[in-house]
Amino acid sequence: MTLTKLATSAVALSVAATGALAQSREDIRIVGSSTVFPFSTAVAEQFGRSTDFATPVVESTGSGGGLKLFCAGVGTEHPDMTNASRRIKESELKLCAGNGVTEVTEAMIGFDGIVVANAKDGENFELTREMLVLALAEQGDKPETWDEVDPGLPPVKIEVLGPPPSSGTRDAFEELVMEEGCEGAGIECDGISIRQDGAWVDAGENDNLIVSKLEANPGALGIFGFSFLDQNADALKGAMVDGVEPTFDNIADGSYPVSRSLFFYIKNAHVGVVPGIQEYATEFLSDAATGDEGYLVDFGLIPAPADTHAEVKARIEALTPMKLEDLM
Repeated sequence: MTLTKLATSAVALSVAATGALAQSREDIRIVGSSTVFPFSTAVAEQFGRSTDFATPVVESTGSGGGLKLFCAGVGTEHPDMTNASRRIKESELKLCAGNGVTEVTEAMIGFDGIVVANAKDGENFELTREMLVLALAEQGDKPETWDEVDPGLPPVKIEVLGPPPSSGTRDAFEELVMEEGCEGAGIECDGISIRQDGAWVDAGENDNLIVSKLEANPGALGIFGFSFLDQNADALKGAMVDGVEPTFDNIADGSYPVSRSLFFYIKNAHVGVVPGIQEYATEFLSDAATGDEGYLVDFGLIPAPADTHAEVKARIEALTPMKLEDLM
C-alpha cells in the first residue's frame, strides 16, 4: 500500500497547503531529536558558511515531538525536516499521509550508543541489561540502592536521570535494555515499563542539562547518547554494559549492546519551495560530514558502512519516498 492511497481523505487539505507553500520562507526549519541536534546544528552552520543559502534553524524537540510536528501538514507553517534517534514508526508515517504529507524521504546518517554515565568522581559501575531492568522496572521489586540489585554494585541510592517519553533515546533504551533484559532478570516482559516512584527522573530533551546535573550530583546516573559522553569526557565516565565499554570503536563494531541508528526525514513537498533543503541534506551526507573522516565524527557520530552511506546518498539525490512496506 502506498502513502498516496492512504491520503485520499486529505486531498482538500493538500490543495490548501499547496497554496500556503506559495508564501515560502528563506530558511529551512528542522525539528526533532536532541541526540541528532548537535550533528544537525554543525551541518547547518557549515552549510550557512559555505553556501549562499540561509543557515537552517534547528530545534530540539525530541524524536516523537519532532515527527508529530513534521507530520502535521504541508505548508510553510510546518517544519521541512525532522531528526530522529530512532526510525519513524508505521503509525507516524500514516499520520503524515493522513495530513497530506504523502512523500517523505528517509536518510540514515550513522550510529550512536546509549550510555549510562556518571560524574568522574562518582562510583564505578559495571552493569548488565538485567541489572538495569531490576533497578528500573515498574514491575520489579523497586530496590532503593544499587547493591540491592547486585551486591557487587555500589551502596548508593538509585537515581537515574533520563529522557522523557517523547525522546527517541527513551524509546531505544526501553527496546534495547528493558525489553531485551527483562527475561534474564526474571521479570514479565509483556508491558514492561519504567518505574514511576522517583528512581527514574525525566530530565527533559536537553541532554546538556543532564550532563550538568550529573556534575552537580555524583551519586546519580544519566542516560543519553554517546556523543554527549564523548564531548564531556573530562567531567563524565561511562559505565560498562554487559562487560563492554561505551567507546567509539565498540559501538562501530557492534560489540557495545546498546546502540541504534540515527535519521533525518525530508518533506518532499517542500523541496524547491523552501530554498536549500536538498542541498543541506547533500551536505549532511557528504563524505566531509558523515564519512569515516568527516567533521561529525569529532562530535561523536559513528559513521555508517561505506555501502550503506552510498545507498543513502543516492536516495537523497533521487528524493526516493518511503513506503509503508519499508517499515514492515
